[in-house]
Amino acid sequence: MSLKIGIDVGGTFTDFVVARDGEPPRIHKTLSTPADPSIAVVEGLAQIAAGMHPPPTLQEFARSIGTIVHGTTVTTNATLTSSGARCALLTTEGVRDALEMRRGVREEQYNNRYTNVRPLVPRERRIGIRGRIDRDGAQTTPLDLDAVRAALALWRADGVQAVALCFMNAYANPAHEQAAAEIVRRELPDAYLSVSTDVLPSIRFYDRVSTTALNAYVGPKLEHYLDQLVERLAGIGFGGLLLIMQSNGGVISPQAARDKAALTLLSGPAGGPGAGLFYVAAHGQRRCITTDMGGTSFEASVAVGAPMVKNDGEIARHRIALPMLDIHTIGAGGGSIGWLDEGGLLRMGPHSAGADPGPACYGRGGRLPTTTDANAVLGYLDPAFFAGGRMTLDVQAARRAIEEHIAQPMGLSIEQAAAGMYRVACNNMAQGVREVTIKRGFDPREFPLIPGGGAGPIHGCLICSELGIPLQIVPREASVLCAFGMLMSELRHDFVRTFVARLEGIDWARLSALVAAMAAEGTRLLAAEGIEAARRRVDLRLDCRYVKQYHEVSVAVPGDLVERRDAGAIAAAFHAEHLRLYGYSLQAEGSAVEIINVRLQAIGATERPTYRSEAAGDADASPALKGRRRVYVPERDAYAEVAVYDGHRMRSGQRLAGPALIEQETTAILVSDSFDCVVDALGSFVLYAKGREDLVAASLQQGQEEVCK
Repeated sequence: MSLKIGIDVGGTFTDFVVARDGEPPRIHKTLSTPADPSIAVVEGLAQIAAGMHPPPTLQEFARSIGTIVHGTTVTTNATLTSSGARCALLTTEGVRDALEMRRGVREEQYNNRYTNVRPLVPRERRIGIRGRIDRDGAQTTPLDLDAVRAALALWRADGVQAVALCFMNAYANPAHEQAAAEIVRRELPDAYLSVSTDVLPSIRFYDRVSTTALNAYVGPKLEHYLDQLVERLAGIGFGGLLLIMQSNGGVISPQAARDKAALTLLSGPAGGPGAGLFYVAAHGQRRCITTDMGGTSFEASVAVGAPMVKNDGEIARHRIALPMLDIHTIGAGGGSIGWLDEGGLLRMGPHSAGADPGPACYGRGGRLPTTTDANAVLGYLDPAFFAGGRMTLDVQAARRAIEEHIAQPMGLSIEQAAAGMYRVACNNMAQGVREVTIKRGFDPREFPLIPGGGAGPIHGCLICSELGIPLQIVPREASVLCAFGMLMSELRHDFVRTFVARLEGIDWARLSALVAAMAAEGTRLLAAEGIEAARRRVDLRLDCRYVKQYHEVSVAVPGDLVERRDAGAIAAAFHAEHLRLYGYSLQAEGSAVEIINVRLQAIGATERPTYRSEAAGDADASPALKGRRRVYVPERDAYAEVAVYDGHRMRSGQRLAGPALIEQETTAILVSDSFDCVVDALGSFVLYAKGREDLVAASLQQGQEEVCK
C-alpha cells in the first residue's frame, strides 16, 4: 500500500500521521496557521519529508502519497466565532421568524439572564414567499416566482454570499424548492446555495431550517478553504486521493463536502472514537471512553462496539439535525486561560491563547497563564524537549504569568496556583466525560479511558481518579489520536426520508421502494468515488416512537426485516432500545408504535494500513530511564523526585510503578502515585490502578492474540 496520511487541523497544532503497511506509524505536529490552515498542511508535509532518511524533495514525497484523509475545524471555527458568510433565507410566507423563535420554549428555564442566540441570518435578510405544499405533498398555493426574483434582486445589491432555501413541507414534495433553486442559480450564480431537501429532507421545520441556514453560513468558507488546499497540494505534486472527515465518523470527497459543508462541523474530533476502539481491541474489549485534549478544546465521547451517533445536536447553540458522533466539547485545552471570576474563584477557559500568541511559556508574546504554563511549572514538561526539542519553553515566563494573574490575587505561591490550575482543568474535563457517560446511562468505571491530544495524557490519571476509572490506555500516537483515527475511517453517505406510518398498518411496498431508492443513490455515490461493489454496504435505521410521543428513537434494523415485512421484530427492537435509553418500555401495555423517518447509510470500505505487534519481553524498564525530575504529585499535593522514561525506547512487556513520567516527542504521560504502567503489544502504555493487575494480566495475552490475527 502507498503512503496514507491523516491530517487533523486544530486551533493550535496541525497533526499528521503517516502510515504504510507493516511499519510503525510516523507522527508529526506543526503549529497551525489560522489565517490559512492549508499553509500548515503543506509546511507539515515539507517537515516530514525533511526528516526522512534520505530526505526526498517535497514533490517526490507528495507523489508517493496515495491518500490524504483530512479533518478540518474551518466550519466549526466559523460558527463558534460568528465569522461565516453573509447569508440570506428564502422561506414560506408567514414563517420567516422560525429561525429566531426556535422551538418556542425557554431553553434555560431557571436562568433569568438567558438571551436567545443571535440567528445566523438576520431578519432583514429573511424573506417569506407566497406558496404552499401541504403535509401530503399536494400544492395548495402556487409558488410566487416573481417574489423569488424580487428577493434575489435585493440580495444581489446587498452583497449576499449564500442563500438558504427552506419551504414548509418541502420534505413531502420538493417541487417549490427546486423551482426556486433554479432561479437562484440563474440570478445569483456566484452565491453558495443550500436547499433543505438536499441537506435534510425530513419532518420538523425548525430543525430543517436551522440546519439549512447553518449549511449556507459555513459553506463559502469551507469551499474557499478546500479550493486553497487542493491548489496547494496540486502545487507540490500530490495526485492521490483526498478525503474529508465528516461529523458522522466517515469520510467524503471534497466535492461532497463543498455541497454539504455542515457535514464537517465536527470533522476534527470525529476520528477519535474509531481510534479508541482500535486500541482497546488489542485487549479484547469493544467499548471505551475517548478524549482529545488539544490546544483549544477538550472532546469526550463513548464507543460501544462502534462510535455513538446522534441525529441532532447544537453547535454554538445553533440547531443541527444531521447524523454526527456523540462528542461533547468544552473549552479546556492546553491553551485554556486561567482567570478569577467576580467572586474570586479560579476558572480555566473556555477562552484560549490558541496558536498565536499561545501560552506564555511559548515565548511568542503570550502574557496570560494557561494550562500548558501550569504543566510547565509543575514539572510535567521538559523545557528543552518540548516538541522533541524543536521548541524551547520559557518556564520563567509561565511563572510570571501565573504569579501576576493567579498567585498574587489569591495569596498563593506560584506552585500552589499552578497546582490549582491543573486540578481545576482536570475537574472540568472529568465533568465533560460525565456528560457522555453518566448522562447517557453508562457507568464510566466500566470503560477504559483513552486520553488523546498532546496534553491529554498529562491529565488522564487525575480524570480517572475523579471518576473512579481503574484503567487507561495511552497509545504511542495519543498526541495525534484523531488524525490516526481518520486512517481507519470509511466513506459514508447518510440519507433520511420522512415516512409516517403505524407499524400495524405499514404500506410495505412503499417502504421497500423508498429503501431501495435510497440504497441506489448511495450505491451511485460510492461507485462514483471508485468503491467497488464488494466493498459497499448499507445500514438501515428507523426512527420510531410510541404514538403521541414527541421524540423518537433511532433503531438499527436489518434490511431483511423490511423484505420479510416483520413488524413484530421491528417493534421488539424499538421496545428494547427505548428500555435501554429511558429505563422503561410500553411493550406490556401494547402501546402502538409508529415510524417517523427512514435513515440509510451507504458505506464504502477504504484501504486501511496494518500494524505490526510486538511480543512481550523483559519487564524491566530501566533501559529506557532518562533520569529524574522534580514534579508535582497530585495524590501527595507535593513535589517529589520521580523517574523519567523515554517512551520511544520502551518495549512491549516493560513495567514501571507510579509516580513516574514517560516522555515522547509530542506528548508526556503522567503515571501518578495511584497507577502503575505496562506496555502492550501495540506499544501503548496501559495504566492501571495500583493493586489491579487483574485488569491487564488476561487482557495483555488476549490482546496479543487479537493483534496477531
